[in-house]
Amino acid sequence: MTRRKVKLAFITDDTARKASYNKRKKGFIKKVNELTTLCGIPACAIISSPFDTQPEVWPNPEGARKVIERYQNSSVIDETRNVNQETFIMQRIAKARDQLRKQKHDNREQELNLLMFGFMQSNILSDDLTAEELKDFDKLIEKKMREVDNKFATLD
Repeated sequence: MTRRKVKLAFITDDTARKASYNKRKKGFIKKVNELTTLCGIPACAIISSPFDTQPEVWPNPEGARKVIERYQNSSVIDETRNVNQETFIMQRIAKARDQLRKQKHDNREQELNLLMFGFMQSNILSDDLTAEELKDFDKLIEKKMREVDNKFATLD
């Protein structure tokens, strides 16, 4: 049985809003409790309510204080190990740029190989090649010639 989508909007009726708050608070505390039990990690929740003057603290104020102190006293090494969203995205961008650079290099090498094989078949080189393309083509031919020489040397 699926739940219907909850429309997020301010609840104008005070009693309905308080009932919804209490129900969601209970569910939230249950989730934090499950997280600490299943994952074996310390966690706390501090819930400030417009209905109460004192915020509610789970599991208790002393337990929450310990978790907060542990977080505040974590070393710089631990902080660098914990990646925030910005760092994570920057790492993903750097990785994607590196992959793009490698793919461009591979594509360029494939283009030059196709150009070389086309030249070998027809003995005609296109007139619309730039000086940079001709230099790259020359480097590729020299590389292939060295590979052929190395093969001959290993056969002897």
